[in-house]
Amino acid sequence: MSLRGKTVVLGITGGIAAYKSVSLVSMLRKAECTVHVIMTKNATQFVTPLTFETLSNQPVVVDTFERPERWEVAHVALAKKADVFVIAPATANVLAKAACGLADDMLTSTLLATKAPLFFAPAMNTGMWTALPTQHNVAVLKERGCHFVGPEGGFLACGDSGAGRMSEPAAIFAAIEKLLSAADDFAGLKVMVTAGGTRERLDPVRYLGNNSTGKMGFALAQAAADRGAQVLLVCGMTTAEPPQGIECVRVESTMDLYQAVTSQAPEMDVVIQAAAPADYRFKEVHAQKMKKQHGMPLLLELVENPDIAAAIGKAKRSDQIFVGFAAETEKLSANARQKLEAKNCDLIVANDVTQPGAGFGTDTNIATLITRDEMTDCPLQSKRDLADVILNKVMQLRNSTVCK
Repeated sequence: MSLRGKTVVLGITGGIAAYKSVSLVSMLRKAECTVHVIMTKNATQFVTPLTFETLSNQPVVVDTFERPERWEVAHVALAKKADVFVIAPATANVLAKAACGLADDMLTSTLLATKAPLFFAPAMNTGMWTALPTQHNVAVLKERGCHFVGPEGGFLACGDSGAGRMSEPAAIFAAIEKLLSAADDFAGLKVMVTAGGTRERLDPVRYLGNNSTGKMGFALAQAAADRGAQVLLVCGMTTAEPPQGIECVRVESTMDLYQAVTSQAPEMDVVIQAAAPADYRFKEVHAQKMKKQHGMPLLLELVENPDIAAAIGKAKRSDQIFVGFAAETEKLSANARQKLEAKNCDLIVANDVTQPGAGFGTDTNIATLITRDEMTDCPLQSKRDLADVILNKVMQLRNSTVCK
């Protein structure tokens, strides 16, 4: 079975939907998973720990200061054991704590310590789910690479009807299974992903930049790590937060990015240049803030930055896969193919950033994947889903290269 031998840490919080987690534990055990349950004290008001101990055949942890049968720091031990960490039900309260990094009980302390993929199955009143603070917290967690299942719409225990009902155990199980049984095809590979924009300083307060948030690069880094790769993430300036548990190098300018990438690229099996570096920098950088010119025009001279993609492509090994990105506003295919050849890329991910739902700042994307032999259109989808599509293509290219 695809989940045999995997370890699931299941956090259960204080909501009426806690009863559904009984079935979830049963499903996981039948799939031959090891299941460790952590309950909040409020959760024990809905289902007793004994129920989960009987089903999981493991002691249930509730109290941070409870003395274990053998000596180990419980929240650290469970954090390290997890192949996946699931919270079902996930209340608005635990989502807020997770987003803020609070660790005031056993569940949130373990959650903060783990490097495992995180799954949340929200369950709460519709008003709580749609509240701006909750939606903000969900957005923060998604930007960090956390996974969500649900919530579903329908009749709620409070009598309201709408979004907020926890997904059924079968749906949560399927999501866990999909993640844990995902192809480990990148195991043993070194992957470098660049993300975000760069800033070219004019003076201490002004700079030249662009609208890149880093979300696409972060999704690619998370997807590669989930598939077993050793990932190095090189980040420019981003508004999103990088995924947890991945080595991250921060840079500011295009020159910084150039130096970081060219120094590391020779050691990589796959290089994905998803960052949006500035093509130009100011010839003169002022040590102090520039003042207005009393109505006179301000003339600033720009010089061209080094071409990072061209440098990677020029030094690329025959067994190395290089993925470039092309953000275009016109002639998408023609411009992308030209870049593919000019930069010696194996794959170009082309975006028409004028399309709704594509390009900078969105959680979704629309892309065309272009190689020397084919072109594949990828319709509107989440950036995380698109990341796996891109990696699938990378693996196809690598397999064909290795087999030559």
